[in-house]
Amino acid sequence: MNYAIVNVQGKQFKLIENKYVYVPHISSMNLGDRIFLNQVFFFSKKGIHFFGDPFLENISVQVEILQHIKGSKIIIFKKKRRKGYKVKNGFRPIFSKIKVISFLEKKQ
Repeated sequence: MNYAIVNVQGKQFKLIENKYVYVPHISSMNLGDRIFLNQVFFFSKKGIHFFGDPFLENISVQVEILQHIKGSKIIIFKKKRRKGYKVKNGFRPIFSKIKVISFLEKKQ
């Protein structure tokens, strides 16, 4: 099983070939676009492990953007005791659903 650990907008995700992952919203990309993720920390292929320092320069991951969706609501509640101050706010974060197409290795 081939897999890679990549950086997507400051967060690390384990990507496995032909699997779906929800990542923070990738803006300025349309549905069906294929992009390359170049910030690969770790790559495993047939039991052989490659570690980056901090990134692997000869490995990139091709992914396809399938969907942009909203997540479940996150509640922010602020209160100061004995002051009568209470504020309740919330928001729904936006995620992008991506599918890993392939891992590309550049020959050195």
